[in-house]
Amino acid sequence: MLKTDVKIYQNYINGVWLDSLSGETFESVNPADSNDTVAKFQASNKEDVEKAIDSASTAFATWVQTPISKRAAILTKAAAILEERADELALELTREEGKPLGASKKEVSRSADTLRFYAVEGQTLTGETFPNDDPKMKVSTVREPLGVISVITPWNFPISIPARKIAPALITGNTVVFKPSSETPLIALRLVEALDEAGLPPGVLNFVTGHSSYIGASIVRHPAIRGVTFTGSTGAGESIHRSVSLTTRTQMELGGKNPLIVMEDADLEKAAKLTVNGGFSLSGQACTGTSRVIVLSSVKEAFITELVNQVKNLKIGSGMESGAVIGPLANSKQLEKILQYIQIGQEEGADLVYGGKQLTISPYDSGYFVEPAVFTNVNPTMRIAQEEIFGPVVSVIEVQSYEEAISIANDTEYGLSASIVTNNNSYIERFVNDIQSGTVKVNRTTTGNLINAPFGGLKKSSTSTFRESGRAGLDFFTQTKTVYIGY
Repeated sequence: MLKTDVKIYQNYINGVWLDSLSGETFESVNPADSNDTVAKFQASNKEDVEKAIDSASTAFATWVQTPISKRAAILTKAAAILEERADELALELTREEGKPLGASKKEVSRSADTLRFYAVEGQTLTGETFPNDDPKMKVSTVREPLGVISVITPWNFPISIPARKIAPALITGNTVVFKPSSETPLIALRLVEALDEAGLPPGVLNFVTGHSSYIGASIVRHPAIRGVTFTGSTGAGESIHRSVSLTTRTQMELGGKNPLIVMEDADLEKAAKLTVNGGFSLSGQACTGTSRVIVLSSVKEAFITELVNQVKNLKIGSGMESGAVIGPLANSKQLEKILQYIQIGQEEGADLVYGGKQLTISPYDSGYFVEPAVFTNVNPTMRIAQEEIFGPVVSVIEVQSYEEAISIANDTEYGLSASIVTNNNSYIERFVNDIQSGTVKVNRTTTGNLINAPFGGLKKSSTSTFRESGRAGLDFFTQTKTVYIGY
């Protein structure tokens, strides 16, 4: 497609699609083919954000009084719209973000399921009644929405993460200003379109695109913002958390350095498969992705042999290509970062036993492709074992005992997801208690979480205040009043 033919999309403010007041746009590019411009979007400025926040503030007074059954009906209808357009949306998601088409279809379906889940679960949210000694007094609590919520989301799950933030915000009576990643604004816009078509009143959901360096401060520090829910890097999350006012609540889901422990009794074929699925699916660009594999010395060599054999069979290619398991990295900055970490690992003395090269010949020459990398003989103090890489790089660390494995697994500033591969019930019970992680898995990948179960991290992987997903995902968006009524 010629760039002169590229469609320009607008912001969505107060129920109207509008150009930015800046008069400027930016491009979203296909990471599998950097010559393919997906679309252009508004490079918004502070005035655009303020207009969106004002719209959400005005709409709140009416939306909070809207019957919850009507709010639920809108979410349910939007879910149906997503499902009806799932094939089309999956193609757009893959073209814009790069993940395999099958994964894109699952993400669109999951987003519809999330809307439907909160349409039901949100209608059961109630307060409590407390016994007391005064027979002429009733003491209870009521749950109320916060007000205007800023939703800021990343590019790796560009429709499912927004859905799991926006749906609970809306069902509990809040209004929203939504800023998606500038890498994947199109699929985020499709979610907004679905909610608009489903009957969402003007001003309840506002959509503003642009780079965080220009509008990030405005969207979190405005005095009308009562809550900020953010998923992204730990550095950005810490900056947001520190910058908001005392009256602004934050929900931060941040980085990870997730371990998979392989015990001496593990099924090594399964352990390798879990490593491949957790570490290399989505090109390693998942906050819960497996980054460190901590292996008992007695099975280390056999495990590495099995792991490398499985990695060799992974097909690399465009997400549109049948059978492709490893797609491109999201952008040129990601590619540069991953290649730097691969070089750092080698300079630190780790052994690169497979992969790690940028693919530069056809059909990869116009995309951001790199081979999945496996490092062995990794010291747990190395940068590749401590810092979040967010790409297809796995470090294998050898240990002598369960106790050493747990010590190394916990020796990081992150605590998002962790798993162990074993059939020993004693190891399983100890692991659940010993590991410092918000998500704990046994004989499963570190990636993935249920829609109806809480999700979130410990330590610097989260603010550890309010969880996302499940019924717990409603808590962030509501505040509690305690009511005493005397008769």
